[in-house]
Amino acid sequence: MRSVQSRVAPGRLLLALTLSGIGSGCVYYNGMYRADRLANSARKAEREGRTFEASNLWGQVATKAESVLVRHPTSKYAERAELLRGVALARLGQCEQALGPLSRLATSTRSPDELREDALFAAGRCQMAAGNLAGGDAAFTQLLQSKDPERRREARFQHARVLRQAGAYEAALSVLAGIHEPRAESERVLALAGAGQVTEALALTDSLMEHGDPGRRWDSLLVIMAEVNPRAASGLVDRVQRLPKRTPELQARTLLEDGLRLSTIDTVRAARRFREAMAVQGAGESAGRASLALLRLSLAGSSDPRSLRPVLDSLRKLELRFEANSEEINELMRSVAEADTAALMVTPETPQGDLRVFLGAELAREALRAPRLAEILFRRIPEQWPFSSYAPKAILAAQQLNPSWVDSARALLDLQYYDSPYVAIIHGQTTPEYRQLEDSLGAFAATLASRSAGVGRRPVPRPRPSPRPQPAPGGSRVPEPQ
Repeated sequence: MRSVQSRVAPGRLLLALTLSGIGSGCVYYNGMYRADRLANSARKAEREGRTFEASNLWGQVATKAESVLVRHPTSKYAERAELLRGVALARLGQCEQALGPLSRLATSTRSPDELREDALFAAGRCQMAAGNLAGGDAAFTQLLQSKDPERRREARFQHARVLRQAGAYEAALSVLAGIHEPRAESERVLALAGAGQVTEALALTDSLMEHGDPGRRWDSLLVIMAEVNPRAASGLVDRVQRLPKRTPELQARTLLEDGLRLSTIDTVRAARRFREAMAVQGAGESAGRASLALLRLSLAGSSDPRSLRPVLDSLRKLELRFEANSEEINELMRSVAEADTAALMVTPETPQGDLRVFLGAELAREALRAPRLAEILFRRIPEQWPFSSYAPKAILAAQQLNPSWVDSARALLDLQYYDSPYVAIIHGQTTPEYRQLEDSLGAFAATLASRSAGVGRRPVPRPRPSPRPQPAPGGSRVPEPQ
């Protein structure tokens, strides 16, 4: 009897082991097999442009793969399931959840090449979306030698895109050589513009537009090009404006945005763009904003306080013409009126005139963005109120707006205001007197603001504290120009 049992026991053991192996195999056939099939269907849907269906399938892939991980965490398929889940989550745009498993497993040698390379692409795209160019490129460059020609081409394109975004424009152009597809041509335009080859970039643009490409997003390309090279983008604006099916408002907005980009590098061309936007028939809000931008541009270059009155008159006319922009027009009108009062109506006999002129100068600098006008107002204070406690503060503010006046300002401070709390600040010493002066100026600004608000005028901003200066050559400490 005992011998029989001894003979039967090994058979039972073999049967148990066999059933265990079948159970382990079911992990793949019941879980991974379905997840793999769904993933293949999702890839096919992507290739055929069925994006909604592809997203639905990738969602199922993520669910199936997670089920394998939860039910069989120690299975030999667990690593593969986690990798597939990471790919699916990345495809769904859930990069924060995807990057963990992708970063750990993208270099796995136990997973099939197709899945591993999918994981590298997914990790690269998620790193790019997170702003990690180096991390994205590290993933893409591993695929440049893929056995699959489609993956090699995709890796080259993504590598070129990273190079262009990193500012390596010539290198990006070299990598793009030989790749001819719509998105690669767009990248080539951007790389040419970034490399300063504006003529070539616009020539390629003309060629692409001539052959017609209704799917190309020219407005998006324009925005990206503007970040790289505003002058090149301005050339593209002229071409985009000729495209059909552009509404008057869209035309005016495109011209307005181009003018705003140019306003810091080419004021003449910026003014022309604003006038072009204003002339678009049927444009509404954008034409009104262009009118305001043109007035702001004139203020930015103005050094004559008498120019404020004509601007105020123009704003009153715009208020009647562009009702949609009335809030912005009224805000600028109130700012101009406050600055005009400080510039032309306040005299040395005006009570607390030095404080009013100082606040008007700050308004010109910050709200009107008229640095020359602000400098003139700041410099009025030591000239017309030489004994004002705020004259040194005004001198410091004026020299920030005009670096060429630094030496004269330093001499004036050393000669007449050496004992001022604002001069003490230059040497890094904050005194009780300084805090008292700042509190008094702030209280006056608040009082003036409440009075202005009571009659419908723009509140006067609270003045800025004196800036912490940086050391200047020669050992003296003066504020750095802004």
